[in-house]
Amino acid sequence: MKKICIILLAVSLILPSCGRGPSVIRTATPSRPAGQEDMLGFTADPIPDVGVGIVGVGMRGSSAVKRLTLVPGCHIAAICDVEPDRTGKMLEFLSGKGLSANEYSGGETSYQELCEDPSVDLVYVCTDWAHHVPVALYAMEHGKHVAIEVPSAESVKDCWDLVNTAERTRRHCTILENCCYDFFELQSLAMAQAGVLGEIIHVEGAYNHNLEPWWDLYWRNWRLDFNRTHRGDLYPTHGFGPVCQALDIHRGDRLTTLVSMDTDPFNGPRNVEARDGKPCNDFKNGDVTTTMIRTAKGKTILLEHDVMTPRPYSRMYQLVGTDGYIGKYPTRQICLGGGTTADVTFDSTGKELVFTGKDLDSLMAKYPNPILTPELRSDAKAAGGHGGMDYIMDYRLMYCLNRGLPLDMDVYDLAEWCCITELSAISLENGSVPVEIPDFTRGAWDKVKGFSYAL
Repeated sequence: MKKICIILLAVSLILPSCGRGPSVIRTATPSRPAGQEDMLGFTADPIPDVGVGIVGVGMRGSSAVKRLTLVPGCHIAAICDVEPDRTGKMLEFLSGKGLSANEYSGGETSYQELCEDPSVDLVYVCTDWAHHVPVALYAMEHGKHVAIEVPSAESVKDCWDLVNTAERTRRHCTILENCCYDFFELQSLAMAQAGVLGEIIHVEGAYNHNLEPWWDLYWRNWRLDFNRTHRGDLYPTHGFGPVCQALDIHRGDRLTTLVSMDTDPFNGPRNVEARDGKPCNDFKNGDVTTTMIRTAKGKTILLEHDVMTPRPYSRMYQLVGTDGYIGKYPTRQICLGGGTTADVTFDSTGKELVFTGKDLDSLMAKYPNPILTPELRSDAKAAGGHGGMDYIMDYRLMYCLNRGLPLDMDVYDLAEWCCITELSAISLENGSVPVEIPDFTRGAWDKVKGFSYAL
């Protein structure tokens, strides 16, 4: 019997390295370089009229040019694109409004001239994904604040490079995550912060958006090709950003580990074959990728990525609390339990209350978000841009820069939300094992208590 017990003990010690793999894949958190400090609550000198330099004026960037002409506290100082006809169209648009801007175009490094332009205070990056980080790093090295379209970075190394450069140069580096400014998300966050849902313990977010009809709108089909050559949640931030704010990530809690699983690529190869007219046997990304994340305080997050199937558009957006629930997809709904602090009346059975439609709107109106003033709401709806949330995003960015306030989203938000792409791929390539998520704040994640807007 003693001999058998010794053998079983030996086997149990060997098994983790013989087929099952490591229990958690560790990721390095490098020491902060000498002389650097964290950027939590960072403020810079006020800029009364922000000179914006926009790099990349294709589909997303051209919309930004038009929208920013409506945002107070800023002006378009310069525009840049590798395609001169694009910058030409934007100059023509500005001229029609009695405005002008410096032009940089025609070369892969034309953005460097824009970043060196003394009239530019903020470099607004709207290029294809591969150029986000090089442009942002060069801009910060030349004294500019940076705002980067989503996803702002595709690798953990790029996330660290942005964090370290922002800390060293003391320049803002923010992510242009418009979904954090959707009206429903703004009001839901206000309700959560008011304690109506109790303690938030689980959240869900997604980017489920059938892009098959859209592939040709992306310059040279680069987005389809990116899915062909990469695996994982390639576009996490739309669903991830708003729920991270509700969980106070790096403002009292932090992300610790993730596990990902995906389907095989079914529709992806078919889309490439339809475009190229020949079989595609090397498509990497699964049609549906699912990622589960755990936080240091024992909360969980569910993320989904699906740009290949025809299911309806959804960012999922669900907040699950100890005393209530708010969800946007597929139905806007609030459910409140008996422990809620909301001013509601339960029947004699004391069972949960469910709010939809006008009843939901009336309940949410009792908990206004502090930044969503009636004037801003009206201006955003008039300006448009994904229903107005693009305008609110730009308005808040300029509002904070004008007044020298901390930005709503800092470089750590950017890194945490974007690192999911590579980390999910690592989990998938290793049989869906847990992967550690780096602490980009390097231990300062509990320094600030709770997400808030600077006013």
